[in-house]
Amino acid sequence: MRSLKIICIVLLIIILACIPLVIKKDSTINLFILIFLYITLASSWNILGGYTGQTSLGHAAFFGLGSLATRQLWINGFPILPSILAGGLLAVVFSLLIGAPAFRLKGVYFAIGTLALAQILNVTVGNVFPTIAALPVEELSAYQLAPRYYLFLGLAIIVVGVAYLLVNSRLGLGMMAVREEEDAAESLGISALRHKLLALGISALFTGIAGGAFAYYHVSYYYQFPFTPVWSLDMLTMVYIGGTGTILGPIIGAVFFVVLKEFLVLNVGEYHLIVFGVLFILVVLFLPGGIISVWNLARNAMRRRAKPKGNQPALQNMG
Repeated sequence: MRSLKIICIVLLIIILACIPLVIKKDSTINLFILIFLYITLASSWNILGGYTGQTSLGHAAFFGLGSLATRQLWINGFPILPSILAGGLLAVVFSLLIGAPAFRLKGVYFAIGTLALAQILNVTVGNVFPTIAALPVEELSAYQLAPRYYLFLGLAIIVVGVAYLLVNSRLGLGMMAVREEEDAAESLGISALRHKLLALGISALFTGIAGGAFAYYHVSYYYQFPFTPVWSLDMLTMVYIGGTGTILGPIIGAVFFVVLKEFLVLNVGEYHLIVFGVLFILVVLFLPGGIISVWNLARNAMRRRAKPKGNQPALQNMG
């Protein structure tokens, strides 16, 4: 079964890698790029919010810092890949600076505190960089979608792979222990603050790198745009829709989110925000485990039905 899963994953990656070679329609390539971007963001947020149980509303700060650093370095002649990595490292440094004081806050106060920090950066960047970040003419003339597609595809694969390795490691188990009961984890010798800071740093790294990829992808945008709260809310929404604390949940949530959003924007315009608000409330109330919980319930039901019925008489005789 394990080898079959690996074969299916490899085949899926090969198919995705062949899409730019087969499909020449820019709108379709852009849709896939958005899906990969949101898978990266959702999986990154899930490392902190899903596995460690710390609901952050400030991840737009890491996304924006990665975007800002990458764009500034790149348009000033620095190679793009080191620029993207530098954006991710800047996000990590900022996350560790605010992490220790932020983790003194608990529950909803932590969420509000992270949102406030992101908003401070949002306003500051809007005042310091009020202009549009436009590509130079030489970069604009050489712009191609295919390299951006493969960058986002590779980034999504790496983040999901890291999340998988993390979940199956001692560090990941420690994070989940902190999520379930922080005091009990401390009593077992698990440092809650250390695990929270590590989860925050890893989450910020990939969110910042995603911001750098965003800066490489977009031709022009306001520097302030990646810092807006909508990015943080989108990450949270995708993870909760798909299923928190799981590998597949953020992937399912991201695909569902992007496809539904594109459909609603084309058909209902700005009212799509209301639809997503209602959808998020319904998922929290009736599907707290997300869409993936429905799949798990269906799979368990199928397994129960597939069990051989020959054991029932023996069980009755034992009674």
